[in-house]
Amino acid sequence: LVHPAFFASKVEHESKHCNGKGFQRPGSSAFDRVYTANQNCGHTYPTFLAVLWCAGLLCSQAPAAFAGLMYLFVRQKYFVGYLGERTQSTPGHLFGKRILLFLFLMSVAGILNYYLVFFFGSDFEMHIKTITSAISPLLLIP
Repeated sequence: LVHPAFFASKVEHESKHCNGKGFQRPGSSAFDRVYTANQNCGHTYPTFLAVLWCAGLLCSQAPAAFAGLMYLFVRQKYFVGYLGERTQSTPGHLFGKRILLFLFLMSVAGILNYYLVFFFGSDFEMHIKTITSAISPLLLIP
């Protein structure tokens, strides 16, 4: 909850520095960039929380927590990059999508393992945890 609050405070700060009383401030590119970056980050936050929770619960907590921390740092990079030129935010956006995909695949692997145990009695939990623990450091590669 600290991350969205930080972004919202940036929007408020930029809004106070712009002339005009209304929320829509045409002609203020700095405010537009901050506002758009905040909206973009706010729209992906519920998805992030859902896949983080599912990946940690259904698969493995340590790699999910690592990916979650990486995602928060990447969204900060995206937000700061968006304040400059929009092309500076692209690496943060692509990196964030890769982390969300990793968390989603961890969730799917946990669900598949549950059904394998339920229907066939085969438990691959240790193998899945080993694979996700080995793959999670690869998230550091830009």
